[in-house]
Amino acid sequence: MKPCSKALLLTTCMTLSSVTLGAQTLTIATVNNSDMIRMQRLSKTFEAEHPDIKLNWVVLEENVLRQRLTTDIATQGGQFDVLTIGMYEAALWGAKGWLQPMQDLPASYELDDVFPSVREGLSVKGTLYALPFYAESSMTYYRTDLFKEAGLSMPERPTWEQIGEFAAKLNKPDQEQYGLCLRGKAGWGENMALITTLANSYGARWFDEKWQPEFTGPEWKNALTFYVDNMKKSGPPGASSNGFNENLALFNSGKCAIWVDASVAGSFVTDKSQSKVADHVGFTYAPHQVTNKGSAWLYSWSLAIPASSKAKDAAKTFSAWATSKQYAALVAEKDGIANVPPGTRASTYSEAYMQAAPFARVTLESLKVADPSKPTLKPVPYVGIQLVTIPSSRPLALRSASCFPPP
Repeated sequence: MKPCSKALLLTTCMTLSSVTLGAQTLTIATVNNSDMIRMQRLSKTFEAEHPDIKLNWVVLEENVLRQRLTTDIATQGGQFDVLTIGMYEAALWGAKGWLQPMQDLPASYELDDVFPSVREGLSVKGTLYALPFYAESSMTYYRTDLFKEAGLSMPERPTWEQIGEFAAKLNKPDQEQYGLCLRGKAGWGENMALITTLANSYGARWFDEKWQPEFTGPEWKNALTFYVDNMKKSGPPGASSNGFNENLALFNSGKCAIWVDASVAGSFVTDKSQSKVADHVGFTYAPHQVTNKGSAWLYSWSLAIPASSKAKDAAKTFSAWATSKQYAALVAEKDGIANVPPGTRASTYSEAYMQAAPFARVTLESLKVADPSKPTLKPVPYVGIQLVTIPSSRPLALRSASCFPPP
């Protein structure tokens, strides 16, 4: 080999070695939902575009994730560089100075494209503390084929009583067909999200205007009676162990006639590679009862950077990429436009997306009317539809969650 060739080869090897040795590793904590699993898979594109950043993924069940993140950030443990959190944590942790503000985002991020309600939910006094990966409300999924066979018609805006009646008629446990699937797994982000919106729709509230709890009032009693009675009568066995992922699996396997849950499931129940009933799914608004106020939740899984991270710049680069229009385009290219993370950007709801995603209209309209500042029929001193945004509400919700699982 000629001396100049040897020198060139040596220089190249040294350069590549220095790039590898100098790469920053980001530890990303996220939930084991399908959209996040997709993000992990597609992040190879990010690593190819950013060879100086390597990604280490910690993927956890929702309740475990919340416990791990709360412990780590409260103690400034510094285990993670990117956190997958919701609006509750963004508001409280941002106010405490535990999160790095999401400032100086590149112009290409187009922050104005993000729905104002979502931005506001992730901000404290105008400062943004997390970037939304997807946003969701809740809606009703139902089997159109089973409704047709039974001669039933789902209203556009059903009441919970109607849902209960339909579920009873469609419940055939001997065929592993259950009338109604609802969250039963204890957790403030699991069964309490469903139970609180159910209670809101019956006119209940957590506290009156003087912060006196109202859990013993008739509205709560009516809501919880409906929940327990209908899960006994028309729910699947082991319902107290079922959260979002478990009920999604039941619905996709054809075992649920009606399922009320997060709007983000729309792309999964219509995906023929995941759902046996993809051609027989109907979508309509979350049930109400005496009021529509607070009957559907507002939530966003979002990416945040703990103040304890030693790689804040790299963490912001990744968070911006994963929540960008460019990432949405990558999902559309690889997995189809209907699988683009929903609910965060106005640009997502193009004509092509609306045509490809039969659930998009209900999702969009539900997100537009969800108002955490006016979550209940009667006035309340708190903000939050499915959870009260005060520091003590999560421990309270956790204690409450264990009291309300279905039999």
